[in-house]
Amino acid sequence: MLKNMLQILSFFKGVVKSTNFWQQNYIFLREFKYFWGAAILAILFSIFAAFFEGITIGVINAFLQGLTNPLKPPIKTGLEWFNIWVLAIQSPVSERVLRLGLLIILLGWLRSLFTYLGSFYSKLSEVSFGDRIRKSVFDQLISLNLSYFSKSKSGDLIHCITNEVINIQKSFWSACSLFIRGSTLFVYIVSMFVISWQMSIAAILLFGSAAIVISKFVLRVRELTFPVGQAYSDFSSTTLEFISGIRTILTSDTQEFERKRFYKSSEEIRDKHFRLMKAMDIVRPIGEAVSTTILISVIVITFNVLVSNGLLDSAALLTFMFILFRMIPLVDQVNSIRVELGSYSSSYERLKDILSPYDKSYFENGHIKLQNFQHSINFVDVEFSYNSDQIILQDINLSIEQGNTVAFVGASGAGKTTLVDLVPRLNDPTKGSIYIDGINLSHIEINSLRGKIAIVSQDTFIFNASVADNIAYGLDSVNDEDLYDVAKRANALDFILEMSEGFNTILGDRGVRLSGGQRQRIAIARALLRKPKILILDEATSALDSVTERLIQDSLENISKGCTVIAIAHRLSTIVRADKVVVLEKGRIVEQGTYHDLIEKKGSLWKYHQMQNESQ
Repeated sequence: MLKNMLQILSFFKGVVKSTNFWQQNYIFLREFKYFWGAAILAILFSIFAAFFEGITIGVINAFLQGLTNPLKPPIKTGLEWFNIWVLAIQSPVSERVLRLGLLIILLGWLRSLFTYLGSFYSKLSEVSFGDRIRKSVFDQLISLNLSYFSKSKSGDLIHCITNEVINIQKSFWSACSLFIRGSTLFVYIVSMFVISWQMSIAAILLFGSAAIVISKFVLRVRELTFPVGQAYSDFSSTTLEFISGIRTILTSDTQEFERKRFYKSSEEIRDKHFRLMKAMDIVRPIGEAVSTTILISVIVITFNVLVSNGLLDSAALLTFMFILFRMIPLVDQVNSIRVELGSYSSSYERLKDILSPYDKSYFENGHIKLQNFQHSINFVDVEFSYNSDQIILQDINLSIEQGNTVAFVGASGAGKTTLVDLVPRLNDPTKGSIYIDGINLSHIEINSLRGKIAIVSQDTFIFNASVADNIAYGLDSVNDEDLYDVAKRANALDFILEMSEGFNTILGDRGVRLSGGQRQRIAIARALLRKPKILILDEATSALDSVTERLIQDSLENISKGCTVIAIAHRLSTIVRADKVVVLEKGRIVEQGTYHDLIEKKGSLWKYHQMQNESQ
């Protein structure tokens, strides 16, 4: 008997292994604490449903015996009161059969109730699990340095946080379904051994052989999920690039090129998904055919070997057949679920890559609150690189005095934006340190630092929200007077009031309803509202016409009063009055000083000055 039980456990162990349970289980365990109550109730109610299914089988056996062999002594349990009052062993056969029939109906309703409750709490656990995974991915992404996003495709990340999370959520439901059906299957197997261990061993061996065959298909499905996941990820990237670059596509007359690229990406999904579906769909018909073969074989062998020789009565055979008839759909469902779980392997791998803490550069918050900015920002022997093979900045030694305007000049790729990004800690130096008022930037609590910084860049991001929400982005309780004031100081009030709904006008995705100059003035109004101590201008007036540039310059002068200004200059005419000009070449500071002093030296700044004058 022990050997038989070991065979059963071995069968279930194979099921568990085939679904990569242990490999994937850490995601379940980590999020389990947030919905453990619902998950435990799902397990308990599923066990209760399986328990009542087992009791029902025992009562059915007694019921069938009363019908097929009424003269045989009734089946008894170890509980005398249960035998008398429930099984009615002392009552006439007709009354006993009636009572057992009613009991079967009652047990059926109870099993259905617990099955529903188990399914209900499994669904609750499923949606809670999906919610937790989405939040975990978000928390992971928001805790990483900017360098991670520079190396990742936006489409891949969006695909992971949407489609892949949906797949993981489905896999959780599949795992719950596997447990629910597996527990019922276990009860059936135990009931079979109670009726006849000989028939049970034959059935287990046959079903075990079928499980081995199905496992081959599970492995095949798992292999096919990875190219499917990659195809969906590539499609998301292609679609995102199409939507984000629609203006460039239309003005470049490349609609046909983009159509071919989109069609090709879509067809990749079609072809690879079809191959996956073919591998998945073949499992059910094979499983049903094998199960039917097993069922008929067991019945024929049992009747000829056991029933004919008087080793098994007809009631027990009928009950065994009832179990097999109920068991075969379960086995088919378990096989299908195993294949389905295998199809989610790619999603697990992709999310594991994102959620894994290894090989990622995390942002480490400081603990010192920056109360004010009074003295200077100092770069000491600063270096920065995204990887060891390519150094972006090196040997940066620089002081930015409070209240001064410091401008950075250099060719494209010189490292200007990378250097400026170190001030609000969008990235951290790979070597050296940055100090503000003598405090290492990495020791400062980030909100107290960034709360004193405002950034106006050439590529201003406008949210698909109202004008008011864009200006007051991230701030609470902003009154209308403040909105009007900063909009006026940013030279934005006139065009805002000309809009159909004024400050309540929705600006569309990325502010498509605004011109470049209008987007800049919205950004300046946003910065003004924060009353920054440090203002970062990243080529804020680049690519604007002269009239708009003058408006932007007036707005910037409003916001710059009392601020420390760090500017990346595109047009040298905008930085003539800067307190310090820093010239960068290939990630190094090659000269620094006042604009006029550097022009008189006729060094690097002079060359840029000459080039711009010649191009005018």
